[in-house]
Parts: sequence; C-alpha cells; structure tokens
Amino acid sequence: MKLVPLTGSDNYFENFEIGAVYRHVRGKTVEPLENVLFTNLVMNTAAGHFDEHVMQSHPAKKRIVYGGVTIGIVIGLATQDTGENAIRELGLDGIRLTHSVFHGDTLYALSEVLDKKDSDRDDAGEVLFRHYGINQNDEMVFHGDRRVLIKKWSAWRDR
Repeated sequence: MKLVPLTGSDNYFENFEIGAVYRHVRGKTVEPLENVLFTNLVMNTAAGHFDEHVMQSHPAKKRIVYGGVTIGIVIGLATQDTGENAIRELGLDGIRLTHSVFHGDTLYALSEVLDKKDSDRDDAGEVLFRHYGINQNDEMVFHGDRRVLIKKWSAWRDR
C-alpha cells in the first residue's frame, strides 16, 4: 500500500494515481444523537440500535451504531479530498460493515484509488475509490467502492 499525502488542492482527475492511498486528516466522534436521529428517520427499529436494556445481555453490552451512520460519516470525511471537484456521483457498491461502532467511537477515513478512466466528456474522468473507515483503535469498521466523475484540470484551468 502506497500511502501518499493528502490531495489538498490537487484533487482533479489527473492528480489521482491508481494505487495511491490517502489518509484524510479529519476524524469524527460518533454522538448518540447521530445514531438515534438517523436510525429513527429510516425507521430501523432494531433493538441493537435502540434498546439499552436488551443490549445489556448482548456480548457488546451497549447499543450499536446504525451502519448507515457509519457509512455516511466515513464517506463524508473522505469527500473533502475526493469530491471537491466532483461533477457527479456515479455509484456506491461493495459496502461492507466489518466491525461494530459504538457511541463515543472516533472514525477516520482512508481512500484508495482503484481505477481511473476517461469518460464520455472531455472535461472530466471517472475515478473509482475504495473508502475505508477505521476507528480510534485502527480497527477497520467499513469499506466500500465509490465511483465519481471528477473535473480534469486541463479542461477547467482556463475557465
């Protein structure tokens, strides 16, 4: 794995190199509000997210954060560097939630460039990222593939 510096302002199509892995600088601590609010909004009523009493007899001993919250936080943390020059989101596939997340955990994001190719537009190309979410203990909690249509610097620099 080739770990490279953050993209900063160099996040156009041409700047992403297949095989590069970016560790995004920001982290986010998961608050109980996020789990309860979003889980209620999507009507996920699983006891694992809501019922503290039931979860006391579960091996985790506490409520588990809804996977949609985990995915949203990780993709959000990665977007500063991988989506600033995005024109369109093209797909999100291969979602895997690999470790439980709990209130108070802090999540961080890494992004690996799996592929890139020209698109049917002269001013943009497609980049396929694999985003990884890790917690404060460096345990992977999520990974998923995201395809994005990103501006080409060569086409936008003179506009």
